[in-house]
Amino acid sequence: MPAPPASRAPRPAGGAMWALGVAWLATRVLLLLMVTGVLKPGGDITADVSVIYHGWYGVLQTGTFPLDDVTWQYPPGAAVVILLPGLLPWSYLVSFWVLCVVVDALTMGLLMRAGLRPGRSYSGAWLWVAGVPLIGPMLYNRYDIMVTALAVAGLLAILRRPAIGGLLLGLGGIIKVWPLLALIGTPGGRRTRRSWTSAAATAGSLGFLLAAGMNGAFEFLKFQKDRGIEVESLGAMPLHFARMAGTWNGQVKMNYGSTEMLGPWVDVISKVMVAGTLVGFAWLLFWRLTAKRRTAATTYDAALAALLVFTVTSRVISPQYMVWLVGVAAVCLSVRATSQRPVALLVLLAAPLTQLEFPLLFGQVVASHTWGVVVLTLRNLLLLVATVLSCVRLWRASRAPALEPTVVLAAPLELPANPAYPVRPGIAYEQDLLDGIDRPTAGAER
Repeated sequence: MPAPPASRAPRPAGGAMWALGVAWLATRVLLLLMVTGVLKPGGDITADVSVIYHGWYGVLQTGTFPLDDVTWQYPPGAAVVILLPGLLPWSYLVSFWVLCVVVDALTMGLLMRAGLRPGRSYSGAWLWVAGVPLIGPMLYNRYDIMVTALAVAGLLAILRRPAIGGLLLGLGGIIKVWPLLALIGTPGGRRTRRSWTSAAATAGSLGFLLAAGMNGAFEFLKFQKDRGIEVESLGAMPLHFARMAGTWNGQVKMNYGSTEMLGPWVDVISKVMVAGTLVGFAWLLFWRLTAKRRTAATTYDAALAALLVFTVTSRVISPQYMVWLVGVAAVCLSVRATSQRPVALLVLLAAPLTQLEFPLLFGQVVASHTWGVVVLTLRNLLLLVATVLSCVRLWRASRAPALEPTVVLAAPLELPANPAYPVRPGIAYEQDLLDGIDRPTAGAER
């Protein structure tokens, strides 16, 4: 196959890269001004790092997990992230911000690099540029952006290097569980075996080492049974409306590390949410077993659908969860064949509503006042619609066989003496196959 002329691609690619780089830099400078308090769009949101994370850091340094702190709700791998800022020379808070900026930049670089490949797009990188600042400065005060970076890297690697992709997702899983959901859409056969084995080995070995070397690695599990319904979750909406109508007399208070609603109907709603999670993942398993068509985007699209199901059926939807969705949606948009474009748009629309409800209107959300509940309702409805739409579009994209374009040749094609593969007029090839996106060995075969 002759190489394309050198003058065709570099100019637009270079222009797009420059535009993305400038946009990322401008938005992150603005974000840092808000993070450091130079611009103050809301109240102080640094306490999670300077007080809670720093407190955990002091306990973890002694060789034990925070056993007496019910706000520790994380798998043992989170200890590694909490200890990392201590390796840098600045204060714990500043070091944490530095790490967040670095992983943000690395994620941006991965998405930009992905956009260079045939059949790929810079749309994913643009979504990352816009989505992170729309969620707000809170993102640089939570470690979720670091986990999202691992998930993005793992997803982008998993088709071509399944063992490396599985390792990265397994590492993310032992830190915060949800990156393992990205494995639901891996292609069958060798790539699934290698990626799933690598993820399990990574998560299992790191979990074992942490449990052997520190006290109480899995004590966080016992703190889950008495949780209520977090005020920002989808399950909290009926309670907010009942409270506004004066028919719910429960309590809203800090409980297990988040602001939760406790009282009548909470136990019932919790069971409904758990049932929703089970039904959602049963459907995803059924989809995986019955899917008839796969493209280069299928693995990514399934990861976004699984993450949305997990998010909307959770008893907790903390604001930082939005960066999970933005990151995985960005990976989807990096492939032109994705079925999730309207879903990614809904996620992007939900991002500024999240910043509006936290921290700007969080007092009204906690008190179930009108504007706080209105904004929260709009955000949660967008996520619910995005979840249903994601699953529907994933199902439709994987049911019917692809429409094969007709290849029309204006003149007979002159083949080399020993072609790597035959090309005959009238034989159509899938665009993904031609581009080699979802076939790691395609380049070698050619």
